[in-house]
Amino acid sequence: MSTVTAPAATGAGTAARAVPPVAELATASLALIVVGGVVMAAYVPRKPPLALPSVLLALGALLTLTGVVLLARLRDFAFEKFFLVAKWALLAYVISAGMIEFAFVKNHTRGGPLVVVTLMLVTFAVDIPIIIAFTVARFARGNATSG
Repeated sequence: MSTVTAPAATGAGTAARAVPPVAELATASLALIVVGGVVMAAYVPRKPPLALPSVLLALGALLTLTGVVLLARLRDFAFEKFFLVAKWALLAYVISAGMIEFAFVKNHTRGGPLVVVTLMLVTFAVDIPIIIAFTVARFARGNATSG
């Protein structure tokens, strides 16, 4: 597993600690989702081919899931700060994704294309809060957790 080092905020100084590439995985996922979304949007209001967007969605979702699993395995991480930031970012991006979803529905997107777009928007709405919250929490003092 590739790790990046981030300074741990300690009282006396900064010590390096290894953190998994959670933000990097979410960013790569976001890039795949954006490309898939552009492909889908290019066909509106016609029915788009779903092969490429579906593959991009699957790869993006896999990267997001991998990042979440790596995040869940962290010890001595500032999860309190992570969730504080993540919940507000998630609220903002769920609203944003909902407005984008409304635009596709308003343009009469139905069936398979709507399912793919909806799943891409869900991934989008999860990726960005993970990126923001992880970036904030990795530089905060970790909460010692057991288990």
